[in-house]
Amino acid sequence: MKNTVSLNQNHDFKRLYYRGRSAVGACMAVYARPNRLGVNRLGVTAGTKLGRAVKRNRARRRLKETYRLLEPALKIGFDVVVVARFPSIGLPFGQLDREMRSLLQRLGVVK
Repeated sequence: MKNTVSLNQNHDFKRLYYRGRSAVGACMAVYARPNRLGVNRLGVTAGTKLGRAVKRNRARRRLKETYRLLEPALKIGFDVVVVARFPSIGLPFGQLDREMRSLLQRLGVVK
C-alpha cells in the first residue's frame, strides 16, 4: 500500500468512532475522517463475535486486500477504520469489493 500506513493507536480509533463519519453495510462498517497528513491511515478490526482468531484474522486479511485494490482510487489524507461484521467471513471477494467501494464513496473518500 503506497499511500497508506497502519493506524494502531487506541486513541486514534476512538477519535474516529466518535468524531468521524460512518457508513454501515451488511458485512462491514467504515469510519472515515480527514487528517492533516500526506498519507491515508488504515485500521481494520474484527470483534470476537466473528469467531476464533483464525476467522478474525482471515476477515482482516480479506478487508485489507480489498482496501489495497481500491487504494489508487482514493483521496489522500484520510483516517479510515473498517470494522468486520459476521457476513464478511463467507462473502465472495467481489461483493466485499463492491460494498467497500460504495461505503467509501458515501463517505467522500473516493476521488
